[in-house]
Amino acid sequence: MIEITQIRKLSLWIFIIPLLAINLCLFISQNHHYFENTIFVVDQIGRSNFSIPYLDGSLSISRASRTFPQYLIFKPSMWLTALFLYYYWSNNNILVNKLNSSNLNYKFKLFGILSAIFLAIHSIFLGIKFDLQIYKLFRRVVLLLFIIFEIIAQGILVYHFYKLKGKISKLINKNILILKILLVSILALVAVSSLPILLTKGNTHFKHALEWNYFVGVILFYLLSRFFWRRTT
Repeated sequence: MIEITQIRKLSLWIFIIPLLAINLCLFISQNHHYFENTIFVVDQIGRSNFSIPYLDGSLSISRASRTFPQYLIFKPSMWLTALFLYYYWSNNNILVNKLNSSNLNYKFKLFGILSAIFLAIHSIFLGIKFDLQIYKLFRRVVLLLFIIFEIIAQGILVYHFYKLKGKISKLINKNILILKILLVSILALVAVSSLPILLTKGNTHFKHALEWNYFVGVILFYLLSRFFWRRTT
């Protein structure tokens, strides 16, 4: 099926592009001295000392990515990822319809495309400064909606494939299906259990470390998708 080929290709790019983007922004932030006396002088806000934010939460993805020149990498990468997400969820909808001999717009397509839209909106407004409390709230809500819709879409899609596992057993790696179920379950559990901490002030380093690791967890779903489907001709 051509959709499987497309899904495998899209999955890899959806994993690689944002992963490289955030870590390249982190590298620039921590090695800002390399860009002195060039047209790419790093903004003071986007500078940081060496650390491993995945462990110590020393800075947020936003701080590492929202200033010049990092946003030249981050914004286009997120827009491209959002575009690939649209095609990923659309292709999965076509594929599930073929497998079920149906012609429906499944809910995972709706939530997946919504997550892509909110990712694009978040990247557009990242770094734009307005000294308005409602604007800051808007950015947080947009980011939160991206995460919520993404996890819902992933969960529903995995549920459909679990129901179809007998019909598609020759096309998939069942061990990867189990890993995808575990991953989505962990992401949902972490999101719910962390919510009280995220809604309160303080615990900044914990929030930042969670942000980095959670983002990688979300896109790890797509790396698993790459290996979930066997190669087709």
